[in-house]
Amino acid sequence: MRVVEGVGMPEAGPGEVLVKVGAAGVNFADVMQTRGLYDGGLEVPYVAGFEAAGEVVDVGAEVHGISVGERVVGTGYGAFAEYMVMGAGNVARVPEGWRDEQALGLVLNWATALAALKPLGQVSAGQTVLVHAAAGAVGQAAVRLAKHYGATVIGTASADKHDVVRRLGADQVVDSRESDVASEVLRLTDGVGVDVVLESVGGETFAKSLEVAKRVTGKVVVYGVAGGEASVSNWELNFKHQIHVIGLHIGVLGQHAPEMFAELMAELDKLIEIGVYPPGEPTVYDLADGPKALAELETRATVGKIALKP
Repeated sequence: MRVVEGVGMPEAGPGEVLVKVGAAGVNFADVMQTRGLYDGGLEVPYVAGFEAAGEVVDVGAEVHGISVGERVVGTGYGAFAEYMVMGAGNVARVPEGWRDEQALGLVLNWATALAALKPLGQVSAGQTVLVHAAAGAVGQAAVRLAKHYGATVIGTASADKHDVVRRLGADQVVDSRESDVASEVLRLTDGVGVDVVLESVGGETFAKSLEVAKRVTGKVVVYGVAGGEASVSNWELNFKHQIHVIGLHIGVLGQHAPEMFAELMAELDKLIEIGVYPPGEPTVYDLADGPKALAELETRATVGKIALKP
């Protein structure tokens, strides 16, 4: 990956807005895209980045309720650039008083965490939630949200990130690299397991997530595959893991369940208003350091949200 100059200005088509990028969000999906592992990803060469925040500088036909000069955060293709086109249905306004980089994650990380916990995971007060990768951008949001809704939270993270997860409100933190995560979670829950697992890791961790979900009522919400593919068979669901396995991709949710997505965004507005969702404080890199940011994210060396400044 490298910075290139002399690229033509993108144009907003029908149903789209053109945004002058103030900050771009770096997500694990960007790492997967560079490795050719992201489903439906772009062919090389491509302008990287799925998420950005900035000022609307042009509005395409058939766009209503968004004006030139407004600051928005949203998704699309080509966020790691000075200008980016977004679908008008994929944007939200930057909260009043927030800088662009502070709003990153609103329509991706926080919306994903909220969808996993509430409409899909149906978490309620008194339940127990296991959040994998709890020091990451979605994980941090999930810990805050689960505590707000009255759940007991167990987070997993490498040992050097445990203090971060505890400060977010997690009741217990399990070492994701050294511990037998399943045995430790079952010990912490007196062998019963957890009500909801937020599964973003995949690979060998996926089997552990299935193991610790409560029989019959437990839910495993899958929204990431950072550690590689994993599977569960119909035989296992019948005889070994009598649980609910739920797939989540926030972009697909927005497209196929727009009413649910609108409810998520309305709830996030309320959470911002009461301070449950504070302004983000991402680690910011220059655009030219994008490859370094992606490499550090891939090796799990980062904590929380990462941003690029064009």
